[in-house]
Amino acid sequence: MNGLMMDSQLTITSIMKHADRIHSKSKIVSVTSDNPHHSYAYGDAFRRVRQLANALEGVGFKQGDRIATLAWNDYRHFELYYAISCSGQICHTINPRLFPEQIDFIINHAEDQWVFTDPMFVPLLESLKDKLPTVRGYVVLTDEAHMPETQLANVHCYETFISGQKDTFEWPDLNEQTASSMCYTSGTTGNPKGVVYSHRSTVLHSIVGSLPDVMNISCSDVIMPIVPMFHVNAWGTAYNGPMSGCTLVFPGPKMADGETLTRLINAEKVTYSLGVPTVWLALVDYLKKSGKTVESLKKVVAGGSACPLSLMKAMDEYGIYMHVGWGMTEMSPLGSYNKPMAWMKDCTEEEKDAYRVRAGRIVYGVEMKIVDADNKDLPWDGIASGLLLVKGPWVCEGYYRLEDKPALDTDGWFDTGDMASIDEYGYVIITDRVKDVIKSGGEWISSIDVENAAMSHPHVQESAVIGVADPKWTERPLLIVIPVEGVTPDKASILASLEGKIAKWWIPGDCVFVDEIPHTATGKISKKDLREQFKDYSY
Repeated sequence: MNGLMMDSQLTITSIMKHADRIHSKSKIVSVTSDNPHHSYAYGDAFRRVRQLANALEGVGFKQGDRIATLAWNDYRHFELYYAISCSGQICHTINPRLFPEQIDFIINHAEDQWVFTDPMFVPLLESLKDKLPTVRGYVVLTDEAHMPETQLANVHCYETFISGQKDTFEWPDLNEQTASSMCYTSGTTGNPKGVVYSHRSTVLHSIVGSLPDVMNISCSDVIMPIVPMFHVNAWGTAYNGPMSGCTLVFPGPKMADGETLTRLINAEKVTYSLGVPTVWLALVDYLKKSGKTVESLKKVVAGGSACPLSLMKAMDEYGIYMHVGWGMTEMSPLGSYNKPMAWMKDCTEEEKDAYRVRAGRIVYGVEMKIVDADNKDLPWDGIASGLLLVKGPWVCEGYYRLEDKPALDTDGWFDTGDMASIDEYGYVIITDRVKDVIKSGGEWISSIDVENAAMSHPHVQESAVIGVADPKWTERPLLIVIPVEGVTPDKASILASLEGKIAKWWIPGDCVFVDEIPHTATGKISKKDLREQFKDYSY
């Protein structure tokens, strides 16, 4: 017997229509390359979305066509998100920080037909134009006054592209399983792989991401997604923001600029923000140097890489509580979110801190398990560590045009490539990426744990740990540190500070100081580049 309920389709179009009708007065504020402060309401945004949809139809787009974006977080990129997906095409966001050859590969592999680009990426596209046979046209996200000279063929100005178009549009009735958007992995090993999200997966991810034990978003919030819209849909905020009716503040190309972020937070009264740890390091550094505060900002979430307790404590000093989230491009990306449970208010500070640095509790909709080398389930005791496998309605089951490389195991689980333990309450502790774990004398050392311990030293601005060859132990950890500006770092002091925080045999045999630690295009520490940089190192 089936239930007697309507079979309404879960589509991004339903989010758009709800936001337009119920939250039409809520604001979207943006920094763009041609305007340091643009502000309009959701109602204005979706009127322009309808104009854009008419423009797309006018140049012959069909359902299923891929349309690429190379753009920062701003209102025009927001309009593209909705006009493309709700018309039945696929919004393919591309990370402009990738190497040109990776962007070339991604556009050709996806067979993108048009590219919408911020002005600053026009030279990049000009250098690739002869290598992109599927691309039929380009649109530069600006107005005529700021339109750059370009060698690109069939190029249009965005504002001219949509001007004069009707502001009514008959949206197609889409099946919820229709592909809505596409994001390629960063390709740290081999070529990037395409993850294709559906309307259904996006709506479900947006609903769960808004729950009280996750982002807890409401129409009274002012949210600033610093995590890029070109990376996993800005962690879902481009959808659950309008769903809840909150004000959205987009920092454009100023994502890592502490001064701009502080100005935006204070001017727009931002209450919640999302970004990788390096963004929050930049904000704290600016606040310390300038003496300024950000009174309205009460909570942020850090994701993308491990977040040290020292950074959380630094944020505490400004009245900002830092949550940790964990996920992957293949998971849309939400898998876990760290929000304290009610009983934790009675814990000691040390116990609270131990939970704060964990990757969070598993959210509803995602299943997880950890397995050993023989694929046998391990207990959720917070001690046993194994390979982390996941499944759920917003977890990918395969990669685009890679049918010969299945993403799932025979039981339907996705291999995250992370080593983890899970405790009795469902808190996930990421111990390391499988490829970054250091095997020393037959035992495993977590590079993440060593890095977090090193970050507690007052003279350490950023740290990274890799394994280097050792004739006796096979591998030993090497600590790489960017020292705090203006201090004379002491290697012995930093290494001695690790005692009691990690197992004694985990303590690196050496610490080297550098001016810069390489990061991937998504803001994570690039262990691959560090291993290459220090491949000839020996103790």
